[in-house]
Amino acid sequence: MFNLQLHIHPQTEQRLGAIFAHAQNEETFVQNIIAYQVSELRKGIVNIRLELKHLEEKYKQTSDEFYHQYMQGQADDSEEMLLWAGLYEMLRDNESRLRELS
Repeated sequence: MFNLQLHIHPQTEQRLGAIFAHAQNEETFVQNIIAYQVSELRKGIVNIRLELKHLEEKYKQTSDEFYHQYMQGQADDSEEMLLWAGLYEMLRDNESRLRELS
């Protein structure tokens, strides 16, 4: 058993109550929340990979190679390089979160 106490606004509590009223049971409700989060992470990962692929093709190196160079201070600090590093970090974070939920 997992006891969860939420500190939310009354309007949010009311809306959540309405959702619970139509849920088959608590287990199904929670499983649906988890499934939704997994789905959103997967979509995010696909979109980030598409952005990374564009940068990899443009600069003819993998994101792993780029990020290693970036962390060693061997890449410039242009806006595009900062974006690339940020996207790569987001990808790693999303993949980690997805592994936790799978």
